[in-house]
Amino acid sequence: MSVRLKIVYMGSSDFAVPALAALHLEGFDIPFVVTQPDRMRGRGWKVQPTPVGLFAETNGLTALKPEYLKGNADFVRTLAEAAPNLIVVAAYGKILPKQLLELPPFGCVNIHASLLPEYRGAAPVQRAILEGKQELGVTLVHMSERLDAGEMIAAASTDASGMNAGELTDTLARMGAGLLIKMLPGLMAGTAPRIPQDEAKATYAEKVEKSEGRLDLRASAKENEQRVRAMTPVPGAYLLRNGERIGVTQVRVISPDDCEAPKGAYEAAAPGTVLSVSEKGIGIRTGDGVLLVEALKAPGKKAMPVREYLKGNAFDTAKPLE
Repeated sequence: MSVRLKIVYMGSSDFAVPALAALHLEGFDIPFVVTQPDRMRGRGWKVQPTPVGLFAETNGLTALKPEYLKGNADFVRTLAEAAPNLIVVAAYGKILPKQLLELPPFGCVNIHASLLPEYRGAAPVQRAILEGKQELGVTLVHMSERLDAGEMIAAASTDASGMNAGELTDTLARMGAGLLIKMLPGLMAGTAPRIPQDEAKATYAEKVEKSEGRLDLRASAKENEQRVRAMTPVPGAYLLRNGERIGVTQVRVISPDDCEAPKGAYEAAAPGTVLSVSEKGIGIRTGDGVLLVEALKAPGKKAMPVREYLKGNAFDTAKPLE
């Protein structure tokens, strides 16, 4: 593949790093990497670059960090002078104005972490897990002025069973990088597929709020298991115990018969009741089934297995959690 092809890459989060790394490894000319500005983030809440910005700096790529795109004539002029053949976008965080979409001769393509047209928007992985989807994927799409609504180029899927949002996002990021490299020859030749999306099947994945991480122990154990996976690692799943917020990072659904509790305890307990406490986990009665909490995160502490948590903390059985 020719290294003379110029690609401007636009991305910000961890999801966007593998595709940039793949393009860099393949030897493409990347005149600019565009990412969100440095902000307060991470442990210690210090001003830091985005993951994509950090990759660019570490690998000698020139990073542009505009505060805004719409109406930013200087930024558009800078990109135009670089004369990119293609713009690749992945989890950048801002909608591209028409001027940028029309700039490169091979167009703009986006790597989106869902099987479009389902889960357009900001939080496709988390929303899909919350809704119990087993098959998730990534789609390479020609960008349009409407959010994630352009014609599809190609997609790839994977079994999401048991993976949390962080693990699945990493998996899809690698898949997206491979899909991009695979489809670049067709994009360069103008032969890449243009598959219209079925608007009747389109759904929107809105941003996940921190408050959505709270477990609802009146719901089923399965629904709570999905919530923990969807909210891990961020914004984090949690339950309240005596008013204290306790993070929950790993759970498993078990049957009442497999819970280490006295016979008849499940039937007699209200949802939210702690039925059993052991090194294996904390068994909690839900609206349907038992949720076995296997790893917790105390305030100000790192996540740890229940066996470690119990060395300095106790859980009362019989008293419902909030």
